[in-house]
Amino acid sequence: MPRGQLETDRFILQRFTRRDTAALDVAIRSSLADLNQWLPWARMDYTSGDTTAFIRESIQAWKEDRAWDYSIRRREEPDKHIGNISLWTTSKLGKIAEVGYWVRSDETSKGVCTEAVDRLLEEAFTALGYHKAVLRIAVGNDASDRVAEKLGFTREGVLREELLIRGNWVDHSLWSLIDREYRALRRADAPR
Repeated sequence: MPRGQLETDRFILQRFTRRDTAALDVAIRSSLADLNQWLPWARMDYTSGDTTAFIRESIQAWKEDRAWDYSIRRREEPDKHIGNISLWTTSKLGKIAEVGYWVRSDETSKGVCTEAVDRLLEEAFTALGYHKAVLRIAVGNDASDRVAEKLGFTREGVLREELLIRGNWVDHSLWSLIDREYRALRRADAPR
């Protein structure tokens, strides 16, 4: 199981508690117009009850060791919810994990997801012993594609009609990163 709190230079990634409901709800509501096109849960009729249900499910998933959701917060502004990042196992035998993330609209293009995903990958590949991490990104979500590219993921192809979003089947790009690739990239980035 990953640690309940991870840190980067700028951010704290922490598992959700019930106290996070209001801050998460504000972040989602401020970003629904953008999130709506990419994520099936981000309906325009999203309610506070949906946020409460997500937090409850997230807490239960941690207890059952099946998924690990984190709130992304700035170190100097720990009460403001910036986004979510999650890790879950897709194959125990293959040691494969999937990573998912989103960031609130007023925090995009600031490297938030890149830094948070990089930290979660470190946890996945070192502490948890995963062999491979994957991302499934809706075709057209260029900002998320850039995160994958910056972190050294390889685009494997397109999963046709992968998710039903607002009545439309949406294709998703499949990206992957192998543990040895991750280590080689980090060694190359290490200061000399």
